[in-house]
Amino acid sequence: MPRLILFNKPFGVITQFSADGMHPTLKDFIPVDSVYPAGRLDTDSEGLLVLTDDGAVQHRLSHPRHKLPKTYWVQVEGCPTTEALALLRSGVNLGDFTTQPASARVMEEPAMLWPR
Repeated sequence: MPRLILFNKPFGVITQFSADGMHPTLKDFIPVDSVYPAGRLDTDSEGLLVLTDDGAVQHRLSHPRHKLPKTYWVQVEGCPTTEALALLRSGVNLGDFTTQPASARVMEEPAMLWPR
């Protein structure tokens, strides 16, 4: 039976098991062999990360071809401009590729938001 682990990745942790010498890794929190993240979160991001030992499940969750919707609540400094939101909605050129258009809006600050 496939193993699935739901991990609330903290800020500052890298989404890999091998050490980089500067940050805590998944290995510091998840003492399970042979599971791999389905996708990733940046080091300065926090939130739900799915890990599995089933390659088909990992592929289905993470490969862009499957177009699974993902929702991100992003805390930024200041308030995004109309132009910045329009750029996210049309796709951002990152040099070697352009991101897919995203739904983006300013939301009210959640009551459970903790300071960073």
